Amino acid sequence: MAETSENPRLQVIQGDITRLAVDAIVNAANPTLLGGGGVDGAIHRAAGPELLAECRTLGGCPTGEARMTGAYRLPAKYVIHTVGPVWHGGDQGEAELLAACYRNSLALARRHEVRSIAFPAISCGVYGYPVDEAARIAVRETGRFLAAHDLPAQVLLVCFGAEVYRSYQEAYRETYRETYGEAHQGTTEGRETGRP
Repeated sequence: MAETSENPRLQVIQGDITRLAVDAIVNAANPTLLGGGGVDGAIHRAAGPELLAECRTLGGCPTGEARMTGAYRLPAKYVIHTVGPVWHGGDQGEAELLAACYRNSLALARRHEVRSIAFPAISCGVYGYPVDEAARIAVRETGRFLAAHDLPAQVLLVCFGAEVYRSYQEAYRETYRETYGEAHQGTTEGRETGRP
């Protein structure tokens, strides 16, 4: 599993989010919270039918908001479900809604004293959000939240495929160049474990 690590509290990694032994993983859910394709389906399959049963009690989730459930058969303790925006060209408030997914998920995690949390690339699958733009929002919003709060202590941005991983790496580097200057550009690779 490869990782980018200029900030030990915020890391970009390539891997399978369902295998991570963190306090919480974030599910890129649909508004019904009843499962779907992509990472949503993978999380539901790995967690087992108990996750769907709990999700049925929540009454759905509006775009940009977040809900928490147990993780059941997953190695994580909790699943935070957030509904990303469908891409409609960028003039329908998609950027603010996607940013809200990260802010609300992190705020919910903090209220429950979650120390480690892993995010997938929200809205970058069938919802069609341009990966480069989504990556910049993910890095910016998580970085801002961590700068203002002690918890979560660690955030992982988890990329399933190599192309998404490259986009997130570049967004991460850009953020740290803007914030800290040219000295912060390196990456490290080689972690081969499901644990952060």
